[in-house]
Amino acid sequence: MAIRVLIVDDSAVVRNLMTEILSEDAEIEVVGTAPDPFVARDKIKQLQPDVLTLDVEMPRMDGLTFLENLMRLRPMPVLMVSSLTEAGADITLDALEIGAVDFVTKPKIDVAAGLRDYADMLREKVKTAARARPRRQEPTSAPAARARKPFRSTEKIIAIGASTGGTEAIKEVLETMPADAPAIVITQHIPAMFSAPFAARMDRSSAMRVFQASDGQQIVPGHVYIAPGDRHLEITRSGARYVCHLSDAPPENRHRPSVDVMFNSLARCAGRNVVAAILTGMGDDGARGMRALREAGARTLVQDEASCVVWGMPGAAYKLGAAELVLPLNQITNRLLDWAETL
Repeated sequence: MAIRVLIVDDSAVVRNLMTEILSEDAEIEVVGTAPDPFVARDKIKQLQPDVLTLDVEMPRMDGLTFLENLMRLRPMPVLMVSSLTEAGADITLDALEIGAVDFVTKPKIDVAAGLRDYADMLREKVKTAARARPRRQEPTSAPAARARKPFRSTEKIIAIGASTGGTEAIKEVLETMPADAPAIVITQHIPAMFSAPFAARMDRSSAMRVFQASDGQQIVPGHVYIAPGDRHLEITRSGARYVCHLSDAPPENRHRPSVDVMFNSLARCAGRNVVAAILTGMGDDGARGMRALREAGARTLVQDEASCVVWGMPGAAYKLGAAELVLPLNQITNRLLDWAETL
């Protein structure tokens, strides 16, 4: 049965183009369009769509306000359509926090060509959204990290990979990390314009210091390093220290940054000093890199299906035998820290 999609955008050009792009896939049916949230509200009741695409910036009621109301009254999979700007990035991250499944970006200039460039991705994300588990905005259910002796070794590294749904999953993990936790390196699939605002948001949410990683930056305990949105993050060794190395190598598994690239670099230089997790995400990036880590002596886990927005990446790693443990999101922080203490 085809996925029923309602397109909400104030631009007739965008509505028509998105209808055309999505309708090229036999598995997707655009059941209607709406120029603003008020019309959308009535059409949701009338048409019962499976997925909503929602423009961030609209007249009469902005997309965030409408999304908040929707997630409170009728949670459903929502794919945000946002501008590729810094302001658009902040609004989109707000939308993901409220409960949107994912987002696609559109350029300010030549929107038609820009959306055409993203046609395959747009169709793929609609299909993923249809399988996702949207959630009402709720306070985190994660327990605080248990009281521990101070971490002393700089040898230990926690590595995390994520994609769809990952911005909020990462936030839940970082919110419960103690300030002196081992260094954390993160690859989240995210556009270049979005990664710095995402890192800043995580810094405000965590007792640890959170940065967008820079080339040559030393990796030290109590700090978190997030891969820039258009560069691979690799970890190398310089004397007694680990160092961030940013690479412009081609995308791997269709992604740059790629979780596999980061995990494979850690398997080469850190091995059994690593504890690694794959959180919610679409596709299979990270599965082979996690297997390499496990073979090098690292401890490895994945987020369970019930707490994931999409169990693509964690499921792929589990099926490959790369993960020794499957845990709900709210148990992951304490397990990573337990393992780091015993390495």
